[in-house]
Amino acid sequence: MSEWLIMIISVLAAVVAVEVVRRILRSRLIGERWALAGPLVRRCTWPGFASATVATAYTVYEPGMAEGSISVMIERILSLLMIGCVTWLFIQAAYAVTDVVLERLITIEGEGNRKARRIRTQIALVRRVASAVIIVVALGAMLFTFPQVRALGAGLLASAGIAGVVVGIAAQSTLGNMLAGLQLAFSDALRLDDVVVVKGEWGRIEELSLTYVVLRLWDERRLVLPVSHFASNPFENWTRHSSRVIGHVYLRVDWSVPVEELRTELYRVLREHPLWDQKDWTLQVTDTLPNGLLELRALMSAADSASAWDLKCDIREHMVTFVREKYPEALPRFRVETEPPPGTVPELLAGRGGGRGTGHRDGTSGADGDPDPS
Repeated sequence: MSEWLIMIISVLAAVVAVEVVRRILRSRLIGERWALAGPLVRRCTWPGFASATVATAYTVYEPGMAEGSISVMIERILSLLMIGCVTWLFIQAAYAVTDVVLERLITIEGEGNRKARRIRTQIALVRRVASAVIIVVALGAMLFTFPQVRALGAGLLASAGIAGVVVGIAAQSTLGNMLAGLQLAFSDALRLDDVVVVKGEWGRIEELSLTYVVLRLWDERRLVLPVSHFASNPFENWTRHSSRVIGHVYLRVDWSVPVEELRTELYRVLREHPLWDQKDWTLQVTDTLPNGLLELRALMSAADSASAWDLKCDIREHMVTFVREKYPEALPRFRVETEPPPGTVPELLAGRGGGRGTGHRDGTSGADGDPDPS
C-alpha cells in the first residue's frame, strides 16, 4: 500500500512541477521577453501534464506492486502510454518552435512578402513530414514492446526490401502526391496565400499539404485538388514573383467620344483612389468594332489581386457615369439603314408618286388635283 501511495504522491508532484513551469512561462517576466514562451504554453500544456504523469508512474512502478499477469499488463500499458505521451509532447514542442517563425513571417508585407510566404509553405510541409516520421517511429517502438513482435523483427528486416517494393506499388498515387507536394513547396512554384486560377476558378491557396491543396475561391467556396494536379497540369499563378497585379477595364462607346478627355479623367480619379499603387496606368483605343463602336481599355496597377478587383470595379463605375453625364452623345448606339435598298417595291412606288394607292375617292390625284389618268 505504501508503494502505491508513493506513486500517487510522485505523480501529483510531477503535475505540480509542470504547473509551476507553466505559470513561470506565462509570467510577465518571462512571457514578454521570450517569444517562445507563449507558443510552448499554448501547445504543450496538456501534453506536458500527460507526459509527466505517465513517465512518473512508469518510473516509480515496480513489478512487485501487483500480482503476476496484472503487473505485466500494467507495466506494458504504462510503457505504451509513455511512448504516446512523449511523442505527443515532442510534436507539439516542434510545432511551438515553428509557430514563432510563422507568426513573424505572417506580419511581413511589401517586397518581402513573397519570400515570407515561400518560407511559410516550406516550414508547414517540413513539420508535417517530421510529425509523420515521429509518429511512425513511435508506432514501431510501441510494437516492439511486445515480445512476439520482437521475435519477428529479424524476419521483418530481412523481408523489408520485398515489402518496400510491394508497398511502393500499392501506394504509388499517394507517394506521387507526397513527392509532388515537396516539389511544389521547394521549387517555389506554389506558396500559401498565392493567387491562382485553376480550371477557370480564381482563388487563394489556403492550405498546402503533402497530398492535397485547398483553394479558397472568391465566393468563400473551397476547391480541394490533389497535389499531383498542380504538378501535371498548367495553372495561372498571379503572385509568382510579386503580389502586384495590373487590372484592366473595357469600355465600348460611340466614335464621337473624346478619348483625350476620358484619359485625363481616368488619371485624375486614379490619383485620388487609395487602391492605386501610383505606378502603372493607361487608356488606349484597342479596337474598332463592326457595330460602329470603339473599344477602350483602361489599365491600372494595384498592390495585390483583391485591391485590383475593387479598383477595377470602382473605375468602371466612375467612367460609365462620367460618359453618361458629360458626353451622352457618346453612349453606344446601333446604326440602322432606314432608306429602302435599290430595286425594291417601296422604292418603285415612291418613284411613281405613290401609284394608285395615293389617289382620292373623287378621282383626283393626291398630289396636284389632276384627274386620275386611269
